[in-house]
Amino acid sequence: MYEPIRAKSVHRTADEAYDRLDFPHRSREEELDIQLAGHLAALLAVTDELGDHAAGELIARQVARLRGTPPARHAGLSGAPAGALHRKAHALAGRALVVAASRADTTAAILAAERMDAHTAALAGDSLVGAP
Repeated sequence: MYEPIRAKSVHRTADEAYDRLDFPHRSREEELDIQLAGHLAALLAVTDELGDHAAGELIARQVARLRGTPPARHAGLSGAPAGALHRKAHALAGRALVVAASRADTTAAILAAERMDAHTAALAGDSLVGAP
């Protein structure tokens, strides 16, 4: 009753269409590297604004390791109060810690945890922080 299909279908499934696209695919590790470098670069900008040069150099080394090139350093000042900058830096360090832990980057995770501790201490008024 029905005639068999003799020609190849002109339609493709979504998976077939996606696999044939000509753009580079990144691995999960590459995506996490990009994300971690971005969080650390943002933390570097806030750290530079706070004037903590020693911590800034440590963060810059990690960004350079992840990106393969030294990061651009923060040139402008936002004029935000120090407390707001410490809270922002603490949040950025927390994000970096989560990504570093998920990619099993011990060096970056330790650095992020140390920065979180330093900004927590700064917010509490403790003198353990190198930032003014």
